Order: sequence, then structure tokens, then C-alpha cells
Amino acid sequence: MVISQKSVDEYVPLSLGSDGSVTAQFTMTTLEELGLLKMDFLGLRTLTVIQDVARLAGESAGEEIDIEKIDYDDKKVLSSIGTGRTDGIFQLESGGMKSVMKELKPQNLEDVIAGISLYRPGPMDFIPQYIRGKDNRSSITYDCPQLEPILAPTYGCIVYQEQVMQIVRDLAGYTLGRSDLLRRAMSKKKGDVMRKERQSFVYGNAEEDVPGCIANGISEQTANKIYDEMIDFAKYAFNKSHAAAYAVVAYQTAWLKYYYPVEFMAALMTSVIDVPSKVSEYIYSCRQMGIEILPPDINKGVGDFSVDRGKIRYGLTAIKSIGRPVIATIIEERNVRGAFKNLKDFIERMSEKEVINKRSIENFIKSGAFDSLGGTRKQLMIIYVQILDQVNREKKYSMTGQMSLFDMVSDDQKAEFDTPLPKVGEYENETKFAFEKEVLGIYLSGHPMEEYEEKWRKNITRTTLDFQFDEETGRTRVHDGAREVIGGMITAKTIKYTKQNKVMAFVTLEDLAGSVEVVIFPKDYEKNQQFLNEEAKVFIRGRVSEEDEAASKMICEKVIPFEQTKRELWLQYADKEAYLADEAALLEMLRDSDGRDMVVIYCKKEKAIKRLPAGRSVNADKLLLNKLTNYLGESCVKVIEKSIENLC
Repeated sequence: MVISQKSVDEYVPLSLGSDGSVTAQFTMTTLEELGLLKMDFLGLRTLTVIQDVARLAGESAGEEIDIEKIDYDDKKVLSSIGTGRTDGIFQLESGGMKSVMKELKPQNLEDVIAGISLYRPGPMDFIPQYIRGKDNRSSITYDCPQLEPILAPTYGCIVYQEQVMQIVRDLAGYTLGRSDLLRRAMSKKKGDVMRKERQSFVYGNAEEDVPGCIANGISEQTANKIYDEMIDFAKYAFNKSHAAAYAVVAYQTAWLKYYYPVEFMAALMTSVIDVPSKVSEYIYSCRQMGIEILPPDINKGVGDFSVDRGKIRYGLTAIKSIGRPVIATIIEERNVRGAFKNLKDFIERMSEKEVINKRSIENFIKSGAFDSLGGTRKQLMIIYVQILDQVNREKKYSMTGQMSLFDMVSDDQKAEFDTPLPKVGEYENETKFAFEKEVLGIYLSGHPMEEYEEKWRKNITRTTLDFQFDEETGRTRVHDGAREVIGGMITAKTIKYTKQNKVMAFVTLEDLAGSVEVVIFPKDYEKNQQFLNEEAKVFIRGRVSEEDEAASKMICEKVIPFEQTKRELWLQYADKEAYLADEAALLEMLRDSDGRDMVVIYCKKEKAIKRLPAGRSVNADKLLLNKLTNYLGESCVKVIEKSIENLC
């Protein structure tokens, strides 16, 4: 925004955009040189999150929160920041910042301010020095005594733009105004100005009444060294007031997450409700925090994510093809006439409002929003068309003034004519999960990868979250060219042909945290194509490929199916005598389960281990595990996943 004393068009040529916006046709530099006031107003999603957490806490916990009156020196909150578990915390949730906070272990708000200032391309080099000085004050050295009072609060490091201004004032005799001009020149990389100012800083400038460092007893070499450090730092540096404002918001979100974790995560997911990948990331965080996520519910849910008895209820507007106006109408109907009794009751009442159709009903069913109306999702999917047709016929009769059979019977008698639920049971879990993914953009009630979690964790070096672009930091957590291992399920595959008519592929690999695109060039596709099918569960080793302001990709080099990983089936006996007495019966039980999983016998009393020969290896599937658990007891049967050799 440009602010002037008189009408802006008296100073600046303006243009009118197609959207009605008025834009100045001068650059920001020219505007500043004209003496006009230019101000940037930034909207922060996080501020809405803070406001929503306060509202949710009031609704669920009956407590009013005044975020401006919290304790900014709460050691529990600061300690939680120092654990690095800062998902959702403003400015602190990137992988790099998590590592910084774990090392920094902030003791007060000043440390958080410093961390935010230092985690930038130039100042980042000072982070180890800052932490070293914080942990060991005796390790701090100063290039000259005049620097100590300026840099002591930041353990000998230049952290803020204000420190640059103070250095040139105290060491070289700059005025306050001139020091600010130098700060601006450095931050905007004005090379000619910085070269000129080096002369003034080191040697002084009599014409402009600048004594310079040498005149103040600082050697030429030391002065140049200090100036070089200031230039490297100031290219990307924050001013302290900017960093402090960010740190206050960061601390406020950390405080809310610590004391109101359920409300915080609900508000956080609402803020990204239209970005399924971020919702999926935060749901993964919720599960790690022990917070249960409930499916959307047509009778209990609202448009946004909400809190339901210490759990988070999925927001109804997150269901695809269901807009906020539809949800608002449903909630209004529910508030006026009570909860929906069953599927027919919902269709009858909402048909009057003319806001639902077949697709919206299907998506409600697939998401689980109708689970509380009675019947399984499979049953509801089969009968909803019949119910909808019946309701539409009755509506048509009513509009034409005709009477149907139902107009001549009581409500109790009408119930006898309701379409009965078919006896078909429920969908298999894989189908339910797929439907949820289709209409919610994420897996909610379960995940196809859940049963493979131990195997997955043992063999990966990165999760798909590490490939996601962070808008706040402008980067991903992985680095271009780095060799990494990821694992998951292939959910999409696209074949392409090169100019030489060779086959290559793009696949989407999904793990418990999200998804990433993998590129397989012709040479590697030819070697691995038998493993690259949709729904296949694989590990992929490859190189990271960074993209401009987008999620990074993986360039595939090697593919290993999950089934090729090694496992050991451990069976425990009280002692050798018990095992020997049971050996024949056990081997008979294992005989029909041929596979790749080695069987290991553990005799507890003697602490002895016996590995059965490779010819006795089994397939430790659910059927065999259930059989062995019933035979030996649950505590005596365990499957141990082994890491893949030479994968990383």
C-alpha cells in the first residue's frame, strides 16, 4: 500500500487492473526515492488458528483464553519447543528449524527470536557458533573490545540488523541515520554503495564527519574482517522487531499446542482444510500425539474440524463435492428439527431443501458421514438410489396433488414399507480405505500401509513429508542430489515415451505420512518394471530432484518389493526341555507354511537361541500367526522385521 499526503495520482502514474485493483506503475525503489510511504500488510493463517483455538477451548473446556496474557517464560512450553516436535508451530515446523530448536533448547523468548533470525541462508552459518557460545560462555571471543557489549546478548554472533547498525556507530562513528542507510544497502545488495561504505567504515570520511575504525584504535585487518562478516550476514538478516513479532506468534502457537493440543490440532487442520496433503500430514502428527481422529458425522459434525470429547471430529466441508452452503443447510435443518434418524429421513428432509444429489449422497456414505444412521457403508451404497427414487416419487405426487399409498397410512405403517437393508455386510478394509481416499483426499479410518509400519520404518531414510514444499521456509527438507530411500504403496502410474521411443514412467508413492512423485527413466524402468504396478508396496532408492517452489521428486535407481524384505519369526519356550517335547508338533504345524521368514526358537530359562534351517522358513502371515498365538500364547510369538542390506 502506498500512502501520500495528497491524492496518489498527483505523484505516481496508476493503472486499473481487470479485477478493479489500482496499481502504481513505479517500482518500490522509485516510490521510496519519491518520499512516499510504502507499507506491506501480510495476512497470517496462523492468527486465524490462534483465534479458532481460543473459541474451541471455550466450547469444549469452558475456558476463555486471552492469548495476550499468557506467560511468555513458561519452561514447559519452551522445553516442548526444544524437543523439536513443532508440527504446526508458526515458523518452527520445517525439518531444519526442528533440528535447530533441538540443538538450541531455548530457555526464554530471546532464544526463540534468535533461532528465527539465524535460520536463514546467510546467518545460518552462525548457528553452531551461537549454540556453542550459549552452552559455553568461555568459548566466546570478540575481534575487538568494542564488540562485546553489542554481541554479548547473542553469544558473540551478529544476529540482528540492529546490531549491524550499532557496530558501525560504535566502531566507526556513524550517525543513526547513516547506519540505517548502510543496513539498507547491505540488505538490498547494493555493491557500489557497500564498496564506498567499506572505505568510510575502515578509514573514515572527513567530508561526511565519519572517523572510521582505525581512528578508534581498531586495526585495518580487524575492521575489514568485521565488515566482511556484516556483509555476509546482512544479505538475508531480519531486523529484531520483525523476528520478535514472529517469535511471539510462534510461542503463542506452542503454548496453545502444549495446553490445548486437541483444540490446536483441530483449528490447524481447519486452516488447511482445502489442502489434503497438509491435512494428512497433521493427522499423522495427531496420531503420534495420541489424538484420535473421528470420521465425519452427519449428526455430530460441523463444517470445520471440531472437538468431540477429547477427540477431533473430521470437518464435513472436507468431503469432496460438498460445499459450505450445503453443510450450512444441513446443520440448520438439524438444529431446527433434530438429528437425522436414518438414511431415508436424511434424504426426505434434505430433498425439500434441494441441496443434495446422488453424488453428494455417495460421497457422504464413502466418507463415513452416514455411519451413525444405521447400516454398513456397503448396505447404504446399495439402497440409497431406491430410497432417493421413492422420495422423489412421493414428492412428485405431492406437487401434482395426487395421493399415493403412503398418504393413506400412519407413520408407523409407513415404516413397514421402508426399503430393508440388504444382507451384504461391510466392504473389505482396502475398499473402505480407497473410498475415503477418493472423497476425503486421505486415508482416515485406517491405512493400507499400517500393517507394514515396522518394516517401512526400518528401511527408509526419508518419509514423503520430507519432500513437501514448505511455504514459510521456501524449501523442502531434502536436498537436491541426495541419495535417499523411501517406501510405500504405488497409487498411480503414468507411462511416457521418450524421443527415442523408450518407455519411462511417473509413479505416485504413498506412505503413512503423504505422497511423493517418483520419476523412472528408461534404463531403470526396464530393470524394475515388474515391481512398478499400482497397489504394489515397494522401497525405492534414488536421488532427490528439487523443483522450483514445489515438492521435490525422487529419481528412481532401484526398486525392492516389500515381500523381498527379511523377517524373523521368534517363538519362545520356557526352557529347552519344553521345546524338545513340543518340537515334532511345532514342525508339523509349520510344514504347510512355506515362505522366506526364518524361524527362531528362544528358550527363556537358558537364554538359548536356535535358528531353524532355511528349508524350514515360513510365511508369517496372519493365518499362521493366529494359529501359533492360540497354541503358544500371544507373548510367545513375535515377528521381527530385518533391514534390507545394501539398500541405503
